[in-house]
Amino acid sequence: MSTLFVDGAVHEDRWVSVDGEQPVPEGEDVIVSLAVFEAQSHALVTRNAGRLGVYLEAGDQIEAIADHLDHIVLVALDFPSFADGRAFSKARLLRDRYQFEGQIRATGDIRIDQVSHMRRSGFDAFQVSHQPTIDSLIEDKDSGLDLFYQPAVGDSAERIAGKNWARRAL
Repeated sequence: MSTLFVDGAVHEDRWVSVDGEQPVPEGEDVIVSLAVFEAQSHALVTRNAGRLGVYLEAGDQIEAIADHLDHIVLVALDFPSFADGRAFSKARLLRDRYQFEGQIRATGDIRIDQVSHMRRSGFDAFQVSHQPTIDSLIEDKDSGLDLFYQPAVGDSAERIAGKNWARRAL
């Protein structure tokens, strides 16, 4: 069982996940796997009812959905293990390179230590199944740091540690 956090609060997840050969329900908000999206992209982006989300596994590339981001309102990025950080880069690419303004949802093996970095990378929703992390988020105990070496998504004048550090151009 997992809990969905959006904007720091618990939310009911009303999105329907579709994978494999399941039919895509008409009129529902759906999150489809990349395989389903690639097989049915035209039908999915031209639907009349229901919003579209795409789930990307750690090895999937953002470029596979980049041309359709104007039709996608949610991208779910998987963290298959605590130690796998590929989704951080994908979230940053979505926000910075592709100017994606929809929801970026973290799924998988999410721990409280990662949440502040996920937010800085562009994530704004977290599908959490790790009970200590759920408890910490409910109690608003984000283990975030308040001093950073790199800018966050959307920051123009971030608190950077040490005044002599050069900021990387994005």
